[in-house]
Amino acid sequence: MPLTDTAVRQAKPKEKDYSLSDTAGLSLFVAAKGTKAWHFRFSWHGQQPRISLGTYPEISLKDARERRDEARSLIAKGVDPRSQRREEKRAASTGAVKTFEVVANEWYAFKSPRMLAAKKGGATQSRMYLDKDLIPALGKIPVADVKRSDVLSAMRRVESRGALNVARKCRTWLNEIFRFAIASDYIETNPASDLDIVAMKEPPEKHNPMLRQTELKDFLVALRAFNGAGYTKSAIRILLLTGVRTGELRNATWSQFDLDGALWTIPAEGVKQLQKVIRAKGGDKVPAYLVPLSRQAAEEVRQVHELTGRYKLLIPGRSDPGKPISDGTVNMALKRMGYEGRLTGHGIRATISTALNEMGYNEDWIEAQLSHASSSKVRKTYNHAEYVEQRRGMMQEWADYLDKLEGV
Repeated sequence: MPLTDTAVRQAKPKEKDYSLSDTAGLSLFVAAKGTKAWHFRFSWHGQQPRISLGTYPEISLKDARERRDEARSLIAKGVDPRSQRREEKRAASTGAVKTFEVVANEWYAFKSPRMLAAKKGGATQSRMYLDKDLIPALGKIPVADVKRSDVLSAMRRVESRGALNVARKCRTWLNEIFRFAIASDYIETNPASDLDIVAMKEPPEKHNPMLRQTELKDFLVALRAFNGAGYTKSAIRILLLTGVRTGELRNATWSQFDLDGALWTIPAEGVKQLQKVIRAKGGDKVPAYLVPLSRQAAEEVRQVHELTGRYKLLIPGRSDPGKPISDGTVNMALKRMGYEGRLTGHGIRATISTALNEMGYNEDWIEAQLSHASSSKVRKTYNHAEYVEQRRGMMQEWADYLDKLEGV
């Protein structure tokens, strides 16, 4: 039965707190100490939260019902009235509403120091797609008003251009942004949760093309006949003789090489595989990536140094010797050799791994040589710094094998 002004006015305190119900979730709470307050209980995602609408007599029965109706209207639009109230309070105190853009930038400022800062790292990519996709779609909306349909619409726009890998990353970042907003007491619920359920399925991952052992002889012959720049030809040979990543070779400095000791020492911060470990444990606690050099690999490095020795980088860029060669240089050379779609710079690593495994070498040695993440819980985290002497023998035998195939 609805309350009346008389019933509200005459409600007296008792030994214990109690409530008098009105209609549609509104009630008058009467505290044992005599305070009277309006409460509104509503349904929200399977729960029955309660919000205060003010105290009596400052807020009359009529005013309380109007506030209740306003809250019900917000709920019908998918807006939590508690979040709306927090935003109004912040706006009153700061003069501005926390929009998605503001919160996204707060999240990025908090998160980016713990992300990889490389060209293709999380810090760079998340900033790029925040600015390109997420902020243009959601930026002006108060974060408390962002609905699941808004987030899904933003994702559909990314998916519509076929960028399914980007969409997957954006879903992760959105989920983190809204979790950050919850922890910051900006919102109560996460509108980006469980979006993977309705995400477009990504196609199977395309692995880098690689060569089988039976194809190596023809490749070596083609490499010897290749008429490209000398340092590019040497870059391919060094990759084939060591198994390092193209990025590790591109950024290699002459100071990393000890040719008398036949050892290439790559600082841990220069190894993609170790970036997360460094951020977690600190760079001084992560050993360098040690790459033993065969006689052939050391000689190739010497030949490159004769061409580029006046520069800091082993293989400097053609237009700017202070910068590395582009990440497409090796792949472009392989294309010109006729290996487009058959081999990439990264595929050289897969070629070496497959061949050495087929030749019966110890799997731990191979994993350490390629600085792979250990797939076995038994193996140590830092296996890239292990088995140096065993790997030295393996890579010398590998280099001799390649010479034999080439007919040297």
